[in-house]
Amino acid sequence: MKSTLTLRAGPQALAHIRERGLRPEDIDVIPGASGGAKFFVLGGIDRFLFSDFLQQPRTRLLHAIGSSIGSWRLACLAQRDPGAALARVHHAYIYEQEYTPKPSVREITEVSARVLDRLLGPNGVEEILSHPFVRLHVITAEGRGLAASERKLMLALTLAIAAAANVVSRKALALQLRRSIFHTAGGDTPFGTLADFPTAHHALTRENLRAALLASGSIPTLLAGVALPETPGSLHWDGGTIDYHLDIDFGASDGIVLYPHFYSHVVPGWFDKALRWRRARARNFMRTLLIAPSDEFVASLPGGRIPDRRDFQTFSHVERARRWQTVLDRSAELGEELRELIATGRIADALQPWSPN
Repeated sequence: MKSTLTLRAGPQALAHIRERGLRPEDIDVIPGASGGAKFFVLGGIDRFLFSDFLQQPRTRLLHAIGSSIGSWRLACLAQRDPGAALARVHHAYIYEQEYTPKPSVREITEVSARVLDRLLGPNGVEEILSHPFVRLHVITAEGRGLAASERKLMLALTLAIAAAANVVSRKALALQLRRSIFHTAGGDTPFGTLADFPTAHHALTRENLRAALLASGSIPTLLAGVALPETPGSLHWDGGTIDYHLDIDFGASDGIVLYPHFYSHVVPGWFDKALRWRRARARNFMRTLLIAPSDEFVASLPGGRIPDRRDFQTFSHVERARRWQTVLDRSAELGEELRELIATGRIADALQPWSPN
């Protein structure tokens, strides 16, 4: 039977897993990529990892870092009952996102905020802030100058200029945007020395946690930017604008970076999606195990692909919900295969080395 999974391991992760297998206490970082509705294909993997595998006794902290829907997924992991939080956001994202034919920025923002509130439930903020071992890191893109404009036309023009400059160099984005990381790790964060892009660190608090999560998924020109008191005069946008799939330094450690991902490749930033030559290299993934659905599995899904934002325009609410629910249901196959690979030790045989290019 063909595998439903693709597993890519950097050289340190490859050696570690072949020697010891994959143990929950060996994992110290779990990233979450941007991608909106794509997260349904990871539903089964998330349920297994968040509610079972990563709940086993451990002595080291688990640093969860994500942008956009990745930060929302990891906010589920950082709650007392991750499975219940995942079920809430899965249901709300599928069935409670119903829009008028031409929704305004305000309408989309309000609906998205309600979905986030379902995710957090009545106690999510407190549970995230007080979690015994998960340290949540939420990435936003802080827009300054013209990138802090709430005028849709001005913002679109600014982003078009940023996209053009990004073709030459990702560093050019820093003229308009700065990476902000809101987190619960304090001085223990492994990302405090990130130097690839201007980065600011802020503590997650009762007052800003919901706003930071909302900002992390606020796609420019579609949703409203979020003002946060830590950065007066700026607006925060979708963290995927800078860190689409998180091609970052995950810190020095002997632990494993466990990366459930929609794809077997990593795209650094949102503006890099169309730049086929700009894919993450192995440098930042030496100790990473990336777990993604196989091409054969994706081809078996409705339409032969995983869900994405275009589905809101392509399908009726009923048909979109049916397709997304089907993908979520099918994702259980991925979680079950991963569970079996780990339990039997066969995961070492399923690994593909992360190529250097």
